Amino acid sequence: MTLSGVAARTPDGRTLFDNLTLSLGRERTGVVGRNGTGKTTLLDLIAGDRSPAEGHIARTGSIARLRQDAGAVPGQTVAAVLGVEAAQARLARIVAGEGSADDLAEADWTLETRLAEALAAVGLIGLSMNREAATLSGGERTRLELAALELAGAELILLDEPTNHLDAGGRALVAERLSSWPGGAVVVSHDRALLRQMDRIVELSPLGITIHGGNYDLYAERKAVERAAAERDLAVAESAVARTAAEAQRRAESKARRDRAGRKKGMKGDMPKMLRDFRAETAENSAGHDARLAARQAAEVEQTLIAARERVERVRRMTLPLPATGLAAGKRVLMMDKAVIEPANGVRIGPVTLHLTGPERVAITGPNGSGKTTVLDLIAGRAAPSSGTVECSVPLALLDQHAGVLRDDETLIEAWQRLNPDGTRNDAQAALARFLFRNAEAHKRVDTLSGGERLRAALACVMTGTRPPQLLVLDEPTNHLDLDAVEAVEAALAAWDGALVVVSHDRDFLAAIRIEREVRPG
Repeated sequence: MTLSGVAARTPDGRTLFDNLTLSLGRERTGVVGRNGTGKTTLLDLIAGDRSPAEGHIARTGSIARLRQDAGAVPGQTVAAVLGVEAAQARLARIVAGEGSADDLAEADWTLETRLAEALAAVGLIGLSMNREAATLSGGERTRLELAALELAGAELILLDEPTNHLDAGGRALVAERLSSWPGGAVVVSHDRALLRQMDRIVELSPLGITIHGGNYDLYAERKAVERAAAERDLAVAESAVARTAAEAQRRAESKARRDRAGRKKGMKGDMPKMLRDFRAETAENSAGHDARLAARQAAEVEQTLIAARERVERVRRMTLPLPATGLAAGKRVLMMDKAVIEPANGVRIGPVTLHLTGPERVAITGPNGSGKTTVLDLIAGRAAPSSGTVECSVPLALLDQHAGVLRDDETLIEAWQRLNPDGTRNDAQAALARFLFRNAEAHKRVDTLSGGERLRAALACVMTGTRPPQLLVLDEPTNHLDLDAVEAVEAALAAWDGALVVVSHDRDFLAAIRIEREVRPG
């Protein structure tokens, strides 16, 4: 596949990217960029689900795609997701003695064997073909879509956030299937472990598209160098602006002194009129030349400064200013003793014992379905134990991957005031501004926010009130974040002085926020 001079725009005419030229073959290409820069749109273009605003796309091979919402269409069966409904029906007619000549000609007698192998490869042995795919867990749906890719045998596969909702085993499975894939792959992901398998990284940003050879680690190293260089260039440009202004001021003051001296000499009356006129004309021309020179130099250094600022904005990391809690090292934070819960599905979780003292950092780990989120609900008081005790001694906030503490139909200011009823509207605007929601941004409705914006808004609302939490309980906080937002959250939590209880399958994230120990639901 080749994309030549391709551009993509939103329905309201905003350019996502343009002049993209890219060839796709058997290599593995990772696509990264902030939310809203057009990563999923790029996959739409490659798959042929959308036409480019400009440019041309040439396809010479077969393509298959795994979407973020894999298999979640209501009423769709497992067989439909796998694309084998028609083939299975054809075989069933033949076996029942009702097959036509076309059925016999088109029958795939290897289907059942290939189907069993594909399901076994993704850990779904024995899955019923008639089961509704929407009843599967998010991780199971992703596994099912991986099996569909295996059956399709495409030459190029497109994966959109394939490890979202997957536990450690599921993530390892995606990585293994990708490494053994015989064709090419384009992967949109913020999973750094998966991006380390890439042969190159394509970065989308508001200022254009950059292609980096090598995997994620090489890309991250180059980005760090680029950030440092951009900051240096900005400092140099700012110094140049100051020097140019100072030089223009020096020339203006020097000329003013010369002019005053000339006027004094002319006032003595001992200078011929012709000479006085000549000097006046010379001074006027000199002033015009100096003004033009100063204007040209100022314009040149200003343009350099603007370019340097744009470059810094493109590579600068987002920052999230979490306020200090003052949590004392010996303060008892949480006492959970032999807590057991039996949810409505009858699956018993526990007993779980977890004690937190001071700013400790703990990860709740385990495979999908092991009860990690239920343990967080117990800590946050959203569920009561059927036996055992749970006691939290400090203010806490629970943030899930969808930032459910916010309501879709409210603005950010309304959300902040609802969660901090003793704060004023000015308090809300100031707090949101610190988290980069300034002016009109603070009046956005929650349902218009990207995943990264939503988590940032939730942090602003729960962390900046008059009684900020000393314990943060986080459930897969990075699932819908881009890499820049993930790094910003990591940096903020690493520097924060409160206690953390986190559920996450992202080992890079857990290492970055300095998790001290792990607990598995009993």
